Amino acid sequence: MSGRQAKVVVDPTVPDQAAELLRQHRKLLVRMRGGWAPPHKRRSVAARITYKIILIAMASCATVAALAFFRAAHYTTFAFIMTGVSFLILASLLKPNPDAEVEKQLDSELDVYECARKYQGRFVLREDLDEAARALMLRAHCAIDAVTESRVNAEGLLDGARNAVMLPAQEWEIARLLSKLSGLRSEHREVMSEGVTPEVLAVSVPLSRVLESSERAVIDRVEALERYAGHVRDAERAYRARSQIERLTAKLPRYEELLAESGADGQAVPELTELADDAGRLEQALRDSVSSAHEAFRHLER
Repeated sequence: MSGRQAKVVVDPTVPDQAAELLRQHRKLLVRMRGGWAPPHKRRSVAARITYKIILIAMASCATVAALAFFRAAHYTTFAFIMTGVSFLILASLLKPNPDAEVEKQLDSELDVYECARKYQGRFVLREDLDEAARALMLRAHCAIDAVTESRVNAEGLLDGARNAVMLPAQEWEIARLLSKLSGLRSEHREVMSEGVTPEVLAVSVPLSRVLESSERAVIDRVEALERYAGHVRDAERAYRARSQIERLTAKLPRYEELLAESGADGQAVPELTELADDAGRLEQALRDSVSSAHEAFRHLER
């Protein structure tokens, strides 16, 4: 959806499977930011197999002992042991499904936890950004979506391969910088809200300037994306108009036939033939718009 607000922005160098896992579990990642950790450790596959082998061995030994009592005609003891074996098998093999579902959920949380620990510092949550940073991030996403969702991009009139690499890299760099900027701004406001002496104020002024200049640099990145998206929108309009004119031009013989049959004013014919000229002008406008978009794209790489 155009204008989306991505809730998790992941470094594009993170493997796709791990990146998708992080994007799908924002709420869990927010809890981790607050200090949450999984309440249990994952049971390994080997441990589970060992547990089942032990149960099977116990059941087998009990069955052998029960058969010995049966041969000795101790039927009551035989029945008692076999009843115990039956309960043991039922307890191990017919566990209630809710336990399995809970264990599956816990294992899923562990997967996210381990992934987040492994790629710490390589993803940014929406909650990591302050209000001003979120607004800038939204502008960046709007610009990126305008490019990636355009027909001219889908038709290959833009450099799709470079877009696929450059735009995620720009998105990540903007998100990373805004996250750091938000954290430092929050700390700076906290210190200043405590009341400061003239000496501290003298130190804080250049720090405030650093924050402002850093924000300006990020804004420049976002505006460069928006300029690129603007050129793509121009190309999109020209592409749509060219397509519509071509469709109308294809019907021109039918309009001329209707004029001839109806005996209407022949002066309308030249006006209709101008459609072809309009199509040519739009073709040039499309080329100019795409060329401008390419120039704007090169500016992003600087």
